[in-house]
Amino acid sequence: MDLWSKIVWGIIAQVALILSSSCGATRGEVCHSSLVSHLLPSSFRSSSQLSSSHGPGFAKLNRREGAGGWSPRSSDRYQWLEVDLGGRTQITAVATQGRYGSSDWLTAYLLMFSDTGHNWKQYRQEDSIGAFPGNSNADSVVQHKLQHPVIARYVRLIPLNWNPNGRIGLRLETYGCPYNSAVVSFDGHSSLSYRLSPRPRQVTRESISLKFKTLRNSGMLLHAQGQEELSLTLQLDEGKLLLLLQKGRSSSTDSQHLVSLGSLLDDQHWHHVAIEHHSSHLNLTVDKRTLWVQIPPRFTLWDHDQLSVGAEQGSWSWRSDGSNRNFHGCMENLVYNSLNLVELAKQRDQRVTVKGNVTFSCAEPIFVAMTFTSPQSFLRLSGVRDLSSMSVSVGLQFRTWNKAGLLLTFDLPKQGGTVWLYLSKTRLHLQIHKQGRAPLELSAGSALNDGQWHSVELISRQGRLTVAVDRDEGATAHASPSFLISIGGQLFFGGCPAEGSLQECRNPFKAFLGCMRQLTVDSQLVDLIMVQQRLLGNYTIYEQSCEAYKHKGNTSGYYYIDVDGSGPVRPQLIYCNMTEDKTWMVIQHNNTELTRIQPPPGKSQHSAHFEYTSEEAQLAAIISQSEHCEQELTYHCKKSRLLKMPDGSLLSWWVGGPGEGQVQTYWGGAPAGSQLCACGLQKNCVDPKHHCNCDADHTEWANDSGLLTHKETLPVRSLVLGDVHRSGSESAYRVGPLRCHGDKNVWNAAFFDKETSYLHFPTFHGELSADISFLFKTTSSSGVFLENLGIKDFIRIELRSSTNVLFSFDVGNGPLEVHVEAGFPLNDNRWHHIRAERNVKEASLRLDELPAATQEAPADGHIHLQLNSQLFIGGTASRQKGFRGCIRALQLNGVTLDLEQRAKITPGVQAGCPGHCSSYGSLCQNRGRCVERSNSFSCNCGPSAYTGAFCDKEVSVSFKPGTSITYTFKDLMLNKSSSAVPSSIYSDMTLRAENISLSFRTSQSPALLLYIGSYYREYLALLLNKHEVRYRLDSSKDAEILSSKVRNLANGQLHAVSISRLADAVSIQIDQNAREDFNLTSDVEFNAIRSLVLGRVSDSSELDPEMAQLASPGFTGCLSAILFNSISPLKAALLHSDTSPVIITGPLVQSNCGSTSANPYAAESTDHLSGQSGSVGAGQPLVNAIRSDSALIGGVIAVVIFVTVSALAIMGHFLYRRKGTCQSQEVKTAEDSSELPFNPTN
Repeated sequence: MDLWSKIVWGIIAQVALILSSSCGATRGEVCHSSLVSHLLPSSFRSSSQLSSSHGPGFAKLNRREGAGGWSPRSSDRYQWLEVDLGGRTQITAVATQGRYGSSDWLTAYLLMFSDTGHNWKQYRQEDSIGAFPGNSNADSVVQHKLQHPVIARYVRLIPLNWNPNGRIGLRLETYGCPYNSAVVSFDGHSSLSYRLSPRPRQVTRESISLKFKTLRNSGMLLHAQGQEELSLTLQLDEGKLLLLLQKGRSSSTDSQHLVSLGSLLDDQHWHHVAIEHHSSHLNLTVDKRTLWVQIPPRFTLWDHDQLSVGAEQGSWSWRSDGSNRNFHGCMENLVYNSLNLVELAKQRDQRVTVKGNVTFSCAEPIFVAMTFTSPQSFLRLSGVRDLSSMSVSVGLQFRTWNKAGLLLTFDLPKQGGTVWLYLSKTRLHLQIHKQGRAPLELSAGSALNDGQWHSVELISRQGRLTVAVDRDEGATAHASPSFLISIGGQLFFGGCPAEGSLQECRNPFKAFLGCMRQLTVDSQLVDLIMVQQRLLGNYTIYEQSCEAYKHKGNTSGYYYIDVDGSGPVRPQLIYCNMTEDKTWMVIQHNNTELTRIQPPPGKSQHSAHFEYTSEEAQLAAIISQSEHCEQELTYHCKKSRLLKMPDGSLLSWWVGGPGEGQVQTYWGGAPAGSQLCACGLQKNCVDPKHHCNCDADHTEWANDSGLLTHKETLPVRSLVLGDVHRSGSESAYRVGPLRCHGDKNVWNAAFFDKETSYLHFPTFHGELSADISFLFKTTSSSGVFLENLGIKDFIRIELRSSTNVLFSFDVGNGPLEVHVEAGFPLNDNRWHHIRAERNVKEASLRLDELPAATQEAPADGHIHLQLNSQLFIGGTASRQKGFRGCIRALQLNGVTLDLEQRAKITPGVQAGCPGHCSSYGSLCQNRGRCVERSNSFSCNCGPSAYTGAFCDKEVSVSFKPGTSITYTFKDLMLNKSSSAVPSSIYSDMTLRAENISLSFRTSQSPALLLYIGSYYREYLALLLNKHEVRYRLDSSKDAEILSSKVRNLANGQLHAVSISRLADAVSIQIDQNAREDFNLTSDVEFNAIRSLVLGRVSDSSELDPEMAQLASPGFTGCLSAILFNSISPLKAALLHSDTSPVIITGPLVQSNCGSTSANPYAAESTDHLSGQSGSVGAGQPLVNAIRSDSALIGGVIAVVIFVTVSALAIMGHFLYRRKGTCQSQEVKTAEDSSELPFNPTN
């Protein structure tokens, strides 16, 4: 063939390939119809809605009705939007859009799917990442094609993150096509039998496929039998799928071949099973994992002529436990050698025999489970309040892989003791501490950490206390002699709130990690759907500031702020941005975007008014109690003056401050009343004759920007700009949200170090009512917190003993006392909250979250509290029984007393309170260090592999095969030909010990997770091969291989590994498995460490051949929270790449390896405008970029589509004789063999 012919045929081949690919794509996209746009509003549901015009029915893509989309009442991680597609549908893609004309859009979200609207399953992509990236503005559409289609009726979208300058806002569309299937349901006593006649000829290739769903962990799916006594049985056993090939009925190993695949398949979600028989082997597929099975020759020829579905023919089973092994659940599209057997049964084919109650629909039980994902997870429910009842019944079902964890705890009435129901060493334990009796401990069950559902019942009735596991199949323990209990308050499931959060719960055991369902209290089923919707269970105590929420361990997000406690101001939803340094309260208004000015004809000025999301009283209280507030004020100008005309007359101003506000004539970055911009204060304006850059009136773009920080002039309420109408003038402005940090009320504290010290204030006027609240911490067992005397009347709050608080007063009727007995020590140097109230009818006292104690006032008598002395805080007028410790946030009738200011001028009392880290240091997680501040604390995450306000935000990276991160410890210019290098050069890089920890998620094996090399060709490597660690500390010897016994780590699930070495002793721990210990034999010094590599090792010249081969594919998956001694290479690469010795090659994508729900708060942000004056540049400000970008992208897409269609038309005409060939092509895709990770909520 000549060269020209080769070129022509090469072009033809390329065109044919393109056209074939186009045809394939066209065929694959047939199932891509819009599913949401035609639905009625009744098909939409949501967790809440901001108003009727923000309802879920407005959440359709590209629609503008209502408020332009859905927005919930609160922007937090508990919100969701749900769509009912009307029937089971094949879903192939999803698209999202922000709320029209707003600053509200999602930046990340999760997708959940369900057939019932109750039992949800999270969608995961092939790399096991669950979160989808969202939008960057309100207009553009971001579409994600699902890597594997989903069959479901309901779609639920859960926001993870959203625009920090807005709130949750959403419009969406899903794409797909109708899904038709043949479904059959079995009740555990029914079955179908098929007679495969005429008998099929013996074949060497057969196939069986089906889908099933069930809540039972065991049951017979199908059994096929032939005349040669060769049988095939497919059975569910303890949540796993078992395939048994058997010759005859003998149970000998020679006559059986058993295969197992999958786990936790009893989750009431559809699971796909397929068997492909190919002469000498078969492929068994469960969901997305396929197992290749070599079968012995005696099992290769199948001659099945009878098939039983749902139950086995006859009574024989390879299990002989006598229990009912029939299947209870639904099956779909059971296909045997291309014959749909369910369709045959529906058509009442003569070859089918129906036994029992078989229905051709799938009845779905309402099934909801709770997942406890972290040690901080718990559920609190109200318990029985009828103390006269001596009967208690609490039940639950759980499943877990952990050996230990708290299932349930509650207190007995009147501080009479505590009950704990918990797992320890895989057994169930009941422990009761009851006053006046020796502690009771019962245990029952074993091996309860097998991932299966187990039931637990705790019953106290008629003098008998019983704890039972798995009912008839399990074990029961009884208390002897009788031991009566009842519930005194709250029930806590799974764990307790964090220390310092003032809950009546103590957990001396580990927290529970796993799943619970079927919770019952006194035989009444707890409605977990209401719990899911936050309509049941006690979750929220409104705090007075973001600072207070931070000290309870909360991270960034929207919270209800009750600025005046019990005062008249309503709680308000406010965004709290909790950074490592400060805790910001962010109050939005109606226009925080950069806005271009387009003055209407005939007007010489432009005015803008700003409405804030907080009410006037809330704004005033927030600004007053904050230590610092600021608001960005920016003006971009091109031939548009800002403050003054050339003759000095005023052009522009803004109105700010409390109430209606006052006219202000200074700009951002300058002092109040100065009539300056920031550049005028700093004397660096572009024209020294003017005090603002824009007043220079240049034809190039310039700006004046800065922060307004004078609290008395905040917030900005309106803005008037006067030089916007001249020909050639262009301008834009931005007024940012109000941001405040610090809480002078919450952390207004005083420290009393002597019993004789006190603070005094003017007389307390609470004649008819008194509302007093404060927090204290102490190591003393008694002391007076507060006292005010009259001639006969008085009011006093005191610590009577280490467990008792007393509120007493006299209005002329004799002393009235209200006690609260804590039942736990109050002198534990932790913060405790007291609230005392008195009115003409009654008095009450509340301590922490204990039930309030009350006393009624006399029906007849005096009602006025008449006081005339000074108010004493921390002591008494007699200077006896004074309080030693800290008091903070003291409020009397809604007014905060300034303890700090008075303490500064009072001997014996210190302003502020030491020991924040002793109280809250435990909030700093993952090796983060608590840093003491004058009136708060912060977490230093430098030594940690995590970041965030509490060092709890994982730093994770999704790796592709070409991704590499190299962290260089020290780069020395060495003469490689020289072998004599002074050891002193390496002295600070030679290790006798190291500690390594990391988490990973991958389906790749073998894989190199981490490699640390040295200048002496020594190395340390962590390999996912045989799950081994390799040490080569002597370059003249081979590497020592330390292999873990833990298997199955390349399963797409998240795993944690820690390695610790001290000299020759090495320990390895994987997940919750037992620690494994090893000893090195070659050397104990890791000399001259050079670099740490994650992902592909770019320089493989120094690797030995086997290591080079193992490292060559690179790494595909997710790495998280990597720490090598005190170095975190992922943090260095992602957060400090400019200042850290890291080299990054290939794609580097920040990810979230561990996100299943988890802990998805709004992203922290420290980005805000500094006080600088701005600059002059040729570029104009980015205004209305959303619509500009959308138009540009649309134009580009239109051009691309036109060119592509034209090219395909030409090629189609040239190859018209080949048309239709692509329609007969089988589209095959390689499926990932990873198994879906355990998701207990399913």
